[in-house]
Amino acid sequence: MKTLWTPWRIEHVRGNVPKSDGCLFEPEGNSNACKKDLLLYRDQHSVVLLNRFPYANGHLLVAPVRHLNCITELTTSENCALMEMVKQATAILKNQLNPDGFNIGCNIGATAGAGIADHLHVHIVPRWDGDHNFISVMADIRTIPEHIDATFDRLLPDFLDLYNIRQTRKNLTPHKGV
Repeated sequence: MKTLWTPWRIEHVRGNVPKSDGCLFEPEGNSNACKKDLLLYRDQHSVVLLNRFPYANGHLLVAPVRHLNCITELTTSENCALMEMVKQATAILKNQLNPDGFNIGCNIGATAGAGIADHLHVHIVPRWDGDHNFISVMADIRTIPEHIDATFDRLLPDFLDLYNIRQTRKNLTPHKGV
């Protein structure tokens, strides 16, 4: 087995990165997108953000809106909504960035590597053949080929389209009386 050392993340892992007062997955306001917060998508069920400390270009974080820390706490409908958003976000990354593969998963608990252990989230990391090279190990430098603002601008139209499609679908769905 090969090991890829990522020493540049140690400050983040140790908690030496300044933290805001609120939760990363609960951005202020009620807009469904915000470049300052790297918020690409938000609806009543899910939040999608670009990772400020990415392993690779386009590294997304997908979280349920409800603040919980373990996948076992999700309701069935929250679980379905979260996995559907992971699927949709992966499709958008596939379409926009054309990666060769993906790493998708959760780190549950600080011991398991969760940098934000109190709010469950799924990482979607696009991967390309040869995307990490010697410079990461030799110089403590990570090479991300596109600035995070440009990646945000590239992905945002697809997430806005997804939001609009979902809102239209929601408004067209007949509501049953109680």
